[in-house]
Amino acid sequence: MKTTFTALIAYLKNPILNQDQNSDLKYRFKIYLHILMISIITSIVISPVFALFEQLNWINLENHKVEELFKEMGKLQIIALASMAIPIIEELIFRGPLTSFKKPKTFKIGFYFFTLAFGLVHLTNFDITTNVLLLAPILVLPQTLVGTYFGYIRVRFGLQWSMLLHGSYNLFFILIGFISDF
Repeated sequence: MKTTFTALIAYLKNPILNQDQNSDLKYRFKIYLHILMISIITSIVISPVFALFEQLNWINLENHKVEELFKEMGKLQIIALASMAIPIIEELIFRGPLTSFKKPKTFKIGFYFFTLAFGLVHLTNFDITTNVLLLAPILVLPQTLVGTYFGYIRVRFGLQWSMLLHGSYNLFFILIGFISDF
């Protein structure tokens, strides 16, 4: 996993449009699993900040829009929406266009633009208040960071891999949420 993490960090410092020529599925699943673990760890490491913000009454996570959306749904509907439908739609919008930027400079700008847009669109999960706007960079940090990871695997392996990674990432946290229901 260390080499995947090192390659990922190097890529994020200087993203380039360069598909991985190794099409071996075992190799690709190994990298995919490493990036999935990195994505999950990233979000877990950042999550205590949200608890602190809520404890300080700076934000209210009780009104999170995803929670409201899922209230009226059964568990299978939630799984289908969160791990299949939403990742497919978001990946088509935010990672799909990446390979259309052929020049290195425009690719880098496009990569970071779509990553930031992906992060910022997740602000809509919160009730927009002054505190939410002031804390926005931190509140969308998990989505922004994992968005870079999704972008990396999209460019290296293809759009279907970023959809799979995004869906698996969402599924992990949905299942964790279900465990807390019991």
